[in-house]
Amino acid sequence: MTPTLPDILAVKPFAGPARGSVSVPGSKSLTNRAMLLSALSDGPVTLTGALLSEDTEIMAEALRRLGFLVDEDEDAREIRVTGRGGAIPATDADLFTGLAGTAARFLTALCAAAARGTFRIDGVPQMRRRPMRGLIEALRLLGADIRCLESEGYLPIEIRAAGLRGGRVPIDARESSQMLSAILMVSPLAREPVVAAPVGGVRMPFVRMTTRQMAQFGVAGPEGGAAEGEIPVGRGPYRSPGSYAVEPDASAASYFAALPLAVGGSLRLDGVRPAGESLQGDVRFLEVLEACGASVSVGQGGITVSGARGGRRVGVARDFSEFSDTFLTLAALAPLLDGPTRISGIAHTRRQETDRVSGMAGELRRLGQEVVESDDAIEILPRPLRAGVTVQTHGDHRFAMSLAVLGCHDLRGDGSPWLSIADPACSAKTFPGFFETLEAARVQSSGS
Repeated sequence: MTPTLPDILAVKPFAGPARGSVSVPGSKSLTNRAMLLSALSDGPVTLTGALLSEDTEIMAEALRRLGFLVDEDEDAREIRVTGRGGAIPATDADLFTGLAGTAARFLTALCAAAARGTFRIDGVPQMRRRPMRGLIEALRLLGADIRCLESEGYLPIEIRAAGLRGGRVPIDARESSQMLSAILMVSPLAREPVVAAPVGGVRMPFVRMTTRQMAQFGVAGPEGGAAEGEIPVGRGPYRSPGSYAVEPDASAASYFAALPLAVGGSLRLDGVRPAGESLQGDVRFLEVLEACGASVSVGQGGITVSGARGGRRVGVARDFSEFSDTFLTLAALAPLLDGPTRISGIAHTRRQETDRVSGMAGELRRLGQEVVESDDAIEILPRPLRAGVTVQTHGDHRFAMSLAVLGCHDLRGDGSPWLSIADPACSAKTFPGFFETLEAARVQSSGS
């Protein structure tokens, strides 16, 4: 169950250096993709180590409304989905996606690929402003009848399904790679082979995650024969692997990976895999922490991050276009680094849960920092931190978690809280137990 949190939470600083280990929940991105692929498989699939959060519950409930059997075991961190061999059982459904962009895009593609039926998809007002146009236009080119009920290219929509015909389909997924991933996952259901042709560039780590997961469910892309930049999609059917292990969430791990730079010491991130082994591109955030002065070592049980070598934490300039879910973690850490930190490649994050660039710039300025903001970048020039500030989270889980890491720094040197978080419960979107896990890490480190 999601723990009860106050409306405003004072973050307790670490009284000593970090030590021990932490476990983070399963990846949201992998869990939601695995649920969809399981639903399209030829039998039941049990997802182990899965994330159970607001976003994944939205996906699970939508699949139930579409007629799939989905059972969740929160204590065991398991989700069981019974696949129907590529068929979508329901022929009429209303689906609510809240603020979950992943669910909204994946479900739009899934419903468009149904052999028949009428489906209506909507979300909260904030979700109605998140980009869907590239996906909708691509699905229409594949033969889908999608009607935007208020504004063209946005939710709410109505889909009158009659299957997808296949063929080569250009797709503009510059605003979200989820739109391309959605097309790829449902393409094996099309009547003819599909070749996806991204237009204008796309952030590829999440796309590679999608194709690798598809292969784990028995659908690998054909080798050779594709033009440069095009992605041919293999034919179905999807096969149930029986059991599917979900990796720990690399984005969630970024907060605890950053802790040793904020408070000193070392932490092991249980089960987190390094680049090259992980399906998740966000593990590249560890490279950024190394550039800031941290030490990163890979062991059998996970990855250990230690505080700055020689005590010097340095600002960096990095392009986050391929792992942008972690940019707020570095931005929150930047006031503690020596010299400026410049984060680029983040223009698309202005249209996520909130405008993450302007939102973080505003919160850091309230904390006394000098911030230079452009369309695609943010530069933080460290200044003395201002105590007694309650930072706003803008309804965005990543603000709550990243700024909490900054609050763990013992600014006054006496262990007293100096930074508070408004609406900390928004972290439940992807990490319901985040603040409990953070407190456990603090107690384990300081013994108090």
